[in-house]
Amino acid sequence: MKIKMIKQTILILAILVITGTCSKDYLEVRPEGTPLEENYYSTQEEAYSGLISVYDGLGKQSKGFDNMITMFNAGSDDHYAGGGGATDGAGIQSFSNYSIDASTLPASYWNDFYQGIFRANILIDKLPEVPMEESFKTRYSAEAKALRAHFYFELVRIFRNIPLIVDPLPTSQIYEVVQADPAEVYQQIEKDLNEAIPDLPITLADLENEAGRLTQGAAMALLGKVYLYQEKNNLAAQTLAEVNGTPGGTSKYGYKLLDDFSDLWTISNKFNSESILASSHSDKSNAGWNNWGSGSDEGNSVNIMVGPRTYNAMGGPDYVSGWSFNTITQDLYDEMKGDPRFDATIADIKALKADGLADYTPGYMDTGYFLKKFMPLNSDKSTGGGDVELNFKQNVYIIRLADTYLMEAEALGGQGSRAQALLDAVRSRVGLGSIPVSLDAIYHERRMELVGEGHRWFDLVRTGRAASRLADRGFTAGKNEIFPIPLQELENTLLEQNPNYQ
Repeated sequence: MKIKMIKQTILILAILVITGTCSKDYLEVRPEGTPLEENYYSTQEEAYSGLISVYDGLGKQSKGFDNMITMFNAGSDDHYAGGGGATDGAGIQSFSNYSIDASTLPASYWNDFYQGIFRANILIDKLPEVPMEESFKTRYSAEAKALRAHFYFELVRIFRNIPLIVDPLPTSQIYEVVQADPAEVYQQIEKDLNEAIPDLPITLADLENEAGRLTQGAAMALLGKVYLYQEKNNLAAQTLAEVNGTPGGTSKYGYKLLDDFSDLWTISNKFNSESILASSHSDKSNAGWNNWGSGSDEGNSVNIMVGPRTYNAMGGPDYVSGWSFNTITQDLYDEMKGDPRFDATIADIKALKADGLADYTPGYMDTGYFLKKFMPLNSDKSTGGGDVELNFKQNVYIIRLADTYLMEAEALGGQGSRAQALLDAVRSRVGLGSIPVSLDAIYHERRMELVGEGHRWFDLVRTGRAASRLADRGFTAGKNEIFPIPLQELENTLLEQNPNYQ
């Protein structure tokens, strides 16, 4: 999770193809100008700044136009890309209709995660020589390794065939990098997480200043998910059981399902007991169009992207007018109608308009149904500086407890008393009765519980259901399970394009 503190500026001019900055509100850099990487890490303060810059990579989940949530929602059977038209975002539109290729895919889905990896590599390399207490070195290194594992996990499940770089890379070697076997990448992810877990705190002692920093529970949840993606089901179940504890109870890490499902989407309800790993947002960074998506902005972009266009409340909810991305498909609407989570998940603006309670302008692929989980009200608008549209503060879950309950139940093969109890706990929270546990029941529950949170497409792919569920969207088996390597990454390098994208 991202640290709940004003970030510190660190311009790491390291040797790498991707560099970046954190917010200028963090650290007043001395001396004037940009410190070189080779002489930057000379104090604990600078090491901490470096750690913050690694955490910044978690923002890819929901910061900027090219974020994980809206992109991967668009490729699923639950959403369309939406937006203002067929050319509103070449990447998200081409993924939604499966015309995506190396030229339409935004390079940031590759670059942003490697930026986080490169920053982690530098910090891990420099920490041993920084004059600071060993306990801080140990914790910073553990956090950097766990974050590096997260970034590699995102890359390997998106692209599959990626370079594996775990040390600072000299400029002379940048264009000589080749792709690793995916099994090697997963092995490194497991290694990083297993090394990090013992050196992370079980809980955070100072929530006021540390909310969002990684704990053992967060790293364990990620490790369990990594095992599940490799079909190491026994290890996944054992690891996730540690995270989950007794279904419906409070785990040793303090995780507990919220009593009310709708409370998950209360914007002020940050770092709650169900949040395990999250992308944190603030309305205090004064983000504007000039730095949107740059890393120095801290607003939640999903909030403005998913609302209806030119929305006008006429007695209905006072939603913020948005850009109409990720409209809900009729299939999902029909599947979810009657589910207790419907009202907290889907905003039926078409019905409000028909009743004279609201008006809006239909966008591209409009269904009249919108993703309510991330639709703020006008009262949630920032009153600070920057552009209002870019400064919403709702945190976004990367992993939450209901997700890990259902992952563990799946890892158990969808059978047995433990799997039944996990499924029952998720359903009971929303007032649903017990049904016999099975993989199909778990898959259905994941769809209803996690709508719009960016999981559905990955779930379809990893369980082999994507080709059938997405056939009408143009999904091609043996190709669209992964993204193409961005065109810019292939030029003058030894990287090879993914199969069937040549």
